[in-house]
Amino acid sequence: MKKERNSGGRRRFDGEARQEHKPKAFRRKDSEENGMDASRRKPFVKKEAKPVEVVSETMRLNKYIANAGVCSRRDADKLIEKGEITVNGKVVTQLGTSVGRKDDIRYQGQRLNPEEKVYVLLNKPKGYVTTVEDKHAKQTVMDLVEDACEQRIYPVGRLDKQTTGLLLLTNDGELTKMLTHPKYNAKKIYHVFTDKPVFASHLEQLASGITLEDGPIHADAISYAEKDDKTQVGIEIHSGRNRIVRRMFEHLGYKVMKLDRVYFAGLTKKGVPRGKWRYLTDKEVTRLKAGMLK
Repeated sequence: MKKERNSGGRRRFDGEARQEHKPKAFRRKDSEENGMDASRRKPFVKKEAKPVEVVSETMRLNKYIANAGVCSRRDADKLIEKGEITVNGKVVTQLGTSVGRKDDIRYQGQRLNPEEKVYVLLNKPKGYVTTVEDKHAKQTVMDLVEDACEQRIYPVGRLDKQTTGLLLLTNDGELTKMLTHPKYNAKKIYHVFTDKPVFASHLEQLASGITLEDGPIHADAISYAEKDDKTQVGIEIHSGRNRIVRRMFEHLGYKVMKLDRVYFAGLTKKGVPRGKWRYLTDKEVTRLKAGMLK
């Protein structure tokens, strides 16, 4: 895909070049949108819920540390040997030490929670609220992942009720904090459907930057998503501000008819039908934590 610099110094996608070299994320619509024969779809196999990893009577200290999401068991042994772990206020260096549910285990002064970390990637459908609890909402994303695990997981960031697409849910507070912090610069790509064709000059304007009521904003990259349909736009953005994509288009006089997040921090919807979910792989989790997926 050909990228150029505009006069403002920000990146934009060249509209003509975009027509010949479309990003993979926008090359095809979801099967439910393009009328794909249901017989050709791969059946979705529901995964068994992951068991809760809890401390029963006792557990080896290295396993406790690993379950808390600090590191692997092998690396936990190294932390223990270096005297970086305390149990009930005392430094423990003996490998094979067993601990219990009520023990106070700390690393770098922070108390650890031995509950196993769970990472669920959901392809959110329209009409679901991104919240853990909302007494006024008929449907929340938690209803869609209730069989994923017994641990209490929660959404990383938000998608408004009418927006579809990728949503990550987890009980890993550190990863959530990292992914939602502006410094992490997590990349998001949306497929936007508007009520009328979008002028090329307006794509340029969104790339250069506009000013909304809560400050300036610009697209990191933007182009038409379909060669012959200028009501469909692909937009890459890092901002996590509320309804930011919808507000950007509304500012220029367009109504967003449909909005689908197709990419989030290196993750895509591949293999996840609308309304379904999957667990992240160990490799994906490791790369997310290392900041390699953006």
